[in-house]
Amino acid sequence: MSVRVAIVVGEASGDLLGARLMKALIDQCADIEFEGVAGPLMQAAGCKVLYESDRLAVMGIVEVLGRYRELRTMRGDLIERWTDSPPDLFIGIDAPDFNLGLEERLHKIGIPTCHYVSPSVWAWRKGRIKQIKRAVDLVLTLLPFEKSIYDENAIAAYFSGHPLADEIPLDNDQSEARLQLGLQGDVPVLAVLPGSRDSEIGFLAEQFILTAKMTSESVENLHCVCPLVKPEQAELIKSLFEQYAPELPVKVMIGDARVAMAAADVVLLASGTATLEATLLKRPMVVGYRIAKMTYAIVRRMISLKHFSLPNLLARQPRVPEFIQVDLQAKLMAPEVVKLFNDQHARQEQIEEFSRIHQQLRCDASRTAAAAVIDHFSLCEQRKA
Repeated sequence: MSVRVAIVVGEASGDLLGARLMKALIDQCADIEFEGVAGPLMQAAGCKVLYESDRLAVMGIVEVLGRYRELRTMRGDLIERWTDSPPDLFIGIDAPDFNLGLEERLHKIGIPTCHYVSPSVWAWRKGRIKQIKRAVDLVLTLLPFEKSIYDENAIAAYFSGHPLADEIPLDNDQSEARLQLGLQGDVPVLAVLPGSRDSEIGFLAEQFILTAKMTSESVENLHCVCPLVKPEQAELIKSLFEQYAPELPVKVMIGDARVAMAAADVVLLASGTATLEATLLKRPMVVGYRIAKMTYAIVRRMISLKHFSLPNLLARQPRVPEFIQVDLQAKLMAPEVVKLFNDQHARQEQIEEFSRIHQQLRCDASRTAAAAVIDHFSLCEQRKA
């Protein structure tokens, strides 16, 4: 009889993690099937889709409130379905504001639950650890320092490493990436990544493009590459470049964010999973982020960290310039971007720290996570060799 796994993911980065975890579970378990909230990669890996994952790609408290009824209905539908026909296991991938409540309800009726990607309890809303303890049987963490937090609270957790650290080579060929994008080997290239969500792009794109324009005034013959997730985002970015930096050479593209970053000398990007990719590619970077004012007014009281970007959180000593909210201004960011083009010492400091982080996170993560899930939940009667 097939092992039936319910699975919910909330955005593009989670879809990638979910697809890799699914493939690793399929490789290790003789007969397993998946259904739930999935993006295109998980669907391609064999997940039966009940809802598209972009329905959950909402950023910030204010934005979530605006779609509360829709999200509540969606969660209610999933609870009803899985109560009537319980899966052998539920896996929530990231999206904690949606998944933890769902996990808690499913856990109460006896469905085993796993949460993949620890909520940032070490950074803010530490009280969530109590809900996690009620709701989750096993937490799979991507970052090495997270497991100890769960150990201290008697919650089963396993550090599996990050699958991106396995996938991305320790050494990357910039010339090959430039060849793919049709860029000359000797031109200075800035990769501009204002996020994957529409709301992120709305908050970040204008200042990022103005930063690129100001950088071009100090870095001769600067070229930009700007990868987006959706065609409508690409059209918006093209219009903004035409408005604010019409003479700046820019290649706007759909997908291939990793190739764009690998081709770049410096990356200007939104905080999030993309910063980890830039870290693993060993690309010097400047990070920015902005959310709705009301959302920030609420969450700033809950934040307990001095830094917010993944490379700085993983570093022994923070090296990456960060700009958040009112500090997200081109006049502040551009000098730091220029410095990373022109100051070899500043570049090398970041690159050396990024190399150390890459080694630390390289753990055959998807296979390790799948093995932890199978072993913890005794999931498969027959393991594949």
